[in-house]
Amino acid sequence: MSISDNQQHEDQAQLRLRQLEADIEAAQHGHNAAAFLAAIVESSDDAIVSKSLSGVITTWNKGAERLFGYTADEAIGNPITIVIPPDRLNEEPAILARIQAGERVDHFETIRRRKDGSLIDISLTISPIRDGNGKIIGASKIARDISERKRAAERQELLLREMHHRVKNLFAITGSIITLAARTAKTTADLAAGMKDRLMALSRAHEMTLPSLNGETATGAPETTLFQLLSNILAPYERDGANRWQLIGDDIDISGTKITNFALLFHEFATNAAKYGALSVEEGKLEIAVAVKGEILEIVWLESSGPPQAALEPCSIGFGSRLEQIISQSLGVDIARDWMPNGLAIRLSVPRGVVSD
Repeated sequence: MSISDNQQHEDQAQLRLRQLEADIEAAQHGHNAAAFLAAIVESSDDAIVSKSLSGVITTWNKGAERLFGYTADEAIGNPITIVIPPDRLNEEPAILARIQAGERVDHFETIRRRKDGSLIDISLTISPIRDGNGKIIGASKIARDISERKRAAERQELLLREMHHRVKNLFAITGSIITLAARTAKTTADLAAGMKDRLMALSRAHEMTLPSLNGETATGAPETTLFQLLSNILAPYERDGANRWQLIGDDIDISGTKITNFALLFHEFATNAAKYGALSVEEGKLEIAVAVKGEILEIVWLESSGPPQAALEPCSIGFGSRLEQIISQSLGVDIARDWMPNGLAIRLSVPRGVVSD
């Protein structure tokens, strides 16, 4: 063999060696990439699952264990239907058909079942798995728990419905107030002042019934207590930081559906007391006593140290009286008044169920 032939042979050997080294490096790189990808899949918070075209589970990461409750040993080799509720089994053939057609399924929201039988709302993203020749051999699924998001959306919908209902009711009540006030007001100034006071009372009552922003009370009617409502209504009549009024007896919850009516009723009492009664003079006092007697709630509104009796008795039926009649009829409340030399006692008899239902 000539020197040139030896040189050529050595060159070919070196070239082959470099090719082998390149192949080894590529294989190592591929191995490292595969290992890196496997680590990402395993550490993902989302459930990442693969299955064959026949629906048999082939891989199952830690996220799937946390989400569905099955370990990898329990899940791999079993059909994916172990996590599908009976009423959702028809989804699987449809999904497999789309995968076999080469389609990808994005953000498919559905319900799946955990090992303990509980149901969870999830969002699925499903992609075909292909071999080295491009043939579809299975499917990968990424499942994300959207239960909290669904609950948040449901709470928001309830809040919006409740807001719509309340706005309609407030407009209806406001319309009634304007109609009644227009019949009795002597001047536009009287009408404006009366409307402003009553609308402010409505506003305060409405604010007390607002559910929290996180929706905790959205699933039921918001409540407040009778004493909280009365304190809110009577707050403007404090003087120098001291109450001219006192609440005693049994404090009870008032359903959110009844708060507006009770707020308007007690606002009328307070307004009359401020114009003609105990709250209209410096030394006047107001005591409100509440007692639960079986299925009846008795409330006594007692004014004392007020103006003389003659100044208290109304000479005509005005807006407040008409409003009181409407509210008392809607609530089923009996109202009686006793006129005394230096004050007024208003006794209310309220069915207990009306207050809390």
